[in-house]
Amino acid sequence: LPAGGVSLRLCSTRAAAGGINKPVIDRIIRVDHAGEYGANRIYAGQMAVLGRSSVGPIIQQMWNQEKDHLKKFNELMVAYRVRPTVLLPFWNVAGFVLGAGSALLGKKGAMACTVAVEESISDHYNSQIRTLVEEDPEKYKELLQIIKQFRDDEREHHDIGLEHDAEAAPAYSVLKTAIQLGCKAAIFLSERI
Repeated sequence: LPAGGVSLRLCSTRAAAGGINKPVIDRIIRVDHAGEYGANRIYAGQMAVLGRSSVGPIIQQMWNQEKDHLKKFNELMVAYRVRPTVLLPFWNVAGFVLGAGSALLGKKGAMACTVAVEESISDHYNSQIRTLVEEDPEKYKELLQIIKQFRDDEREHHDIGLEHDAEAAPAYSVLKTAIQLGCKAAIFLSERI
């Protein structure tokens, strides 16, 4: 140890420079990046099927917001030196298949998928907001602001889905439950792997 007994090591496994809780921040950024990546792939799949339909512009508008979200999390991955989940290739395919598959059920199927996914994601963002507020709301002010804004965007997408007859999709409650179980599994895995 140098004079004064202070270690020169800038980071530990628990706290990084600036006193952030590195494992918590890594987990949050990794899973949010994966989620926004998956959302982009879902909307890409929906646009591949319904892009030229009457609902195409609505899907494109939501997709554009998801592209902005992904861009921001790409920046945060670099800024916080967080590695992405190794499952990105899987989410690439699974997201597109979910988007295209739900769109093959028609506009209502695509909107049911949107409602299920966006409800899961906004709930997940709320959980992260609680975690960061418990940690230190001032220290994580910027990240909290980003997550709150993205949560609000996801809630807006959820409401758009409801306004466009999501609940009239074939087997809506079964479809919604299955998609949300998949979202929970994806969140669990992407936080850790």
